[in-house]
Amino acid sequence: MAQAQTPEVVVITGASAGIGRAVVQAFAKRGAHIGLIARGEAGLEGARREVEALGGKAIAIPTDVSDAAAVDRAASQVEETFGPIDIWVNDAFTSVFSEFKDISPDDYKRVTEVAYLGFVYGTMAALKRMLPRDRGRIVQVGSALGYRSIPLQSAYCGAKHAINGFTDSIRTELIHNKSNVRISIAQMPAVNTPQFTWVKNKLPRKAQPVPPIFQPEVAGEAVYWLAHHYKREMFVGGSTAIVITGNKIFPWLGDLYLGKTGYKSQQYDGSKDPNAPDNLYQPVDAHRDYGAHGNFDSRAKSTSYEIWVSEHIPSPQAAAMALVAAAAVAASSLGVFGILSTKRRSLSERFR
Repeated sequence: MAQAQTPEVVVITGASAGIGRAVVQAFAKRGAHIGLIARGEAGLEGARREVEALGGKAIAIPTDVSDAAAVDRAASQVEETFGPIDIWVNDAFTSVFSEFKDISPDDYKRVTEVAYLGFVYGTMAALKRMLPRDRGRIVQVGSALGYRSIPLQSAYCGAKHAINGFTDSIRTELIHNKSNVRISIAQMPAVNTPQFTWVKNKLPRKAQPVPPIFQPEVAGEAVYWLAHHYKREMFVGGSTAIVITGNKIFPWLGDLYLGKTGYKSQQYDGSKDPNAPDNLYQPVDAHRDYGAHGNFDSRAKSTSYEIWVSEHIPSPQAAAMALVAAAAVAASSLGVFGILSTKRRSLSERFR
């Protein structure tokens, strides 16, 4: 008789909603035992019920990831309940939609503490337990905005850039010490999550993700795959591959394009609700379970062919370069680069 496989023990931060919730679903339907970390108790309880309905087991641990000691205690609670942690996924974040000049120092600090230091503290808690056992996987939920910053999200973009640098440093230390622990980043596109419902928004209109938009399940399945097939980095969605690789080749083009379109593309559908709550300091899902999806189901893609490419081509840059080359040929045939060259010279003279 074949021996029953031991369920994986997984910790997921930001587990109550959005991408984190979709990652929870991906692991739950494979029977994992999951430590759910987030602030919103209603969201966490909804996630716990969902895990058990899908065939896994879960423990909900209300935790603010900006508190390093609380994150470490949560990790201990997971191991006391389910045993050694096999996989740790860092996803929890918060943000502010605003021009930089209008953000208070306290709000900027808060975003950094959650969206960057929360990843640091989660990684610390994971490595504290994985390194002595010489096994384990850590997956950071990154973003294309960790390479190509956009206007109105300077705090979030700064945090995502920091995660890339931090993770690369940790990876080199693991290599130096010949550790079997692995750390990876899944770089995400725009995703249809409740974030845009509860983000602190100082813009005149409602916030939205920059199209193209993907459903959270696309992100969840990508994280699950990356946790079981080591790659240092995975680009989720063709838009992510093109943005990241294109920014390496001609970042000035991104500056021009986003300076012109980045404000409009992050807003939609009339004035925002001035009384809408935000989750910067307190969870919005403390009394209501928002689930994984946001308000953009009608515009979101449920599949990504580029994930298949990422799963089958060793270098994400190789696949992305092909996409960028195709885009460049199309742009050239339309005479786009002649126009942009003129704009670049104008911009260079302006900031000389």
